[in-house]
Amino acid sequence: QMQLVESGGGLVQAGGSLRLSCAASGRAFSSYFMGWFRQAPGKERDIVAAVSRSGVSTYYPDSVKGRFTISRDNAKNTLYLQMNSLKPEDTAVYYCAAGPYFALGQGDYNYWGQGTQVTVSS
Repeated sequence: QMQLVESGGGLVQAGGSLRLSCAASGRAFSSYFMGWFRQAPGKERDIVAAVSRSGVSTYYPDSVKGRFTISRDNAKNTLYLQMNSLKPEDTAVYYCAAGPYFALGQGDYNYWGQGTQVTVSS
């Protein structure tokens, strides 16, 4: 089993920044592809970023490209999501997830954190 614990969420004004962290334990963090997802009330859980095991390859949907940056520190077993130029529509619960390959669908990830709330006020 892998345990994932997110932190860093909170309330921020539009245009502001937040940095989310996801601490992993229990299994070899560096052997997993990692992703950040978000889910707003009444909406599907969508991917906002994914990163390869080495951290070299990344993916972002158009909705966050240029504003969000995913990174990982395999020595610290930690995943990050730097979010800049936040918009009210970024308001959601953000989850980190681990999976066996580079994937964009939530069904492809085996382990999930409990989520952290991000609220962006206008």
